[in-house]
Amino acid sequence: MEATDKAYTDSLKLLGDFWTLRIIGALNEHAQRFCDLQRDIDNCNPVTLTNRLKRLEEAGLIHREAAIDDSHCVTYSLTKRGHQAVPVVAAIDSFASRARITTV
Repeated sequence: MEATDKAYTDSLKLLGDFWTLRIIGALNEHAQRFCDLQRDIDNCNPVTLTNRLKRLEEAGLIHREAAIDDSHCVTYSLTKRGHQAVPVVAAIDSFASRARITTV
């Protein structure tokens, strides 16, 4: 597999996830703490949210910042690379709102 094919496949795997799309959409509006983000995306299971945030951080799409005085207080925000994914999320949202796709 060529490097471009791998990058394409990896990007689709990352951005093709329901919770990942919701996280990017929510963080596009503003940086958020974990609990606020969880609430904003319809109370995603904390373990699922933690896993997705770690994957997004590893991929360089989000930045995790712990407060200086309280390491339990963490804020998440999109990186420059994360902001580049916003049009993809918007396109999927637009498609979904027009398509009315049903699953079998």
